[in-house]
Order: sequence, then C-alpha cells, then structure tokens
Amino acid sequence: MLTKVNLAEKLGLIQEYWKPKIVGEINDACVKLVKVKGEFTWHHHKDEDELFLVLKGRLTIHLRDQDVHLEEGEFFVVPRGVEHMPAAAEEAHLLLLEPKTTLNTGNVQNERTAEAQWI
Repeated sequence: MLTKVNLAEKLGLIQEYWKPKIVGEINDACVKLVKVKGEFTWHHHKDEDELFLVLKGRLTIHLRDQDVHLEEGEFFVVPRGVEHMPAAAEEAHLLLLEPKTTLNTGNVQNERTAEAQWI
C-alpha cells in the first residue's frame, strides 16, 4: 500500500534525542527523522555520505577544519570518510538521508550507538 508521510506526526512520536527513526526508503537509502540536543560523538562513515536537513531549530556540524551552521530549511552533505560531530544548543528536528547500512555513530561504538527503527 502506498501512503504519504506526515513529518510533524512522525516527529511527535519521537521522545529521545539522537535516536534516528526510519520513515521511508528510497532505492538503497533510508529517510530518517531525529530530534537532537547537545553534542553528539565525533565519528565518520567510511563508505557512506550523509545528508542533514534541518526541519526545525539550528544545527552545527563540526568538522576538523571548519564548522557548518545550518538554519531551518538548509541541508549539508557530509561526504564519506569525513570526521564530524553534529551539535545543537537547543532542540532541533532533522531529516537524514543516508544508505540503509549507515550506523548513527559510524566507526564508533558507544552508548549513543543505535540501530534506526521504523515509526
């Protein structure tokens, strides 16, 4: 059955920060939603690019040589292999587009590592 996705409805189901939820698939990629606040973990994805689209709030993606500041409606693609650390001073809502194989903490395994689940 083909069905549309309401982002606001799906975001309303998310209660935890930094725990991405899958809301769709396109080819070999997942469309994920996540709420974030505070700093994440420095990590990289050896074989996967990652798209961060800010739906609400602000996000800073720290790279080793620069910071990328994103406002609502802006996105940034972190190329595979680039070490990064997302951070949000206040709660932000993001849409992520990344390959199905992408683990949220990439090359790092810690308490923030979470496999995305469907909502």
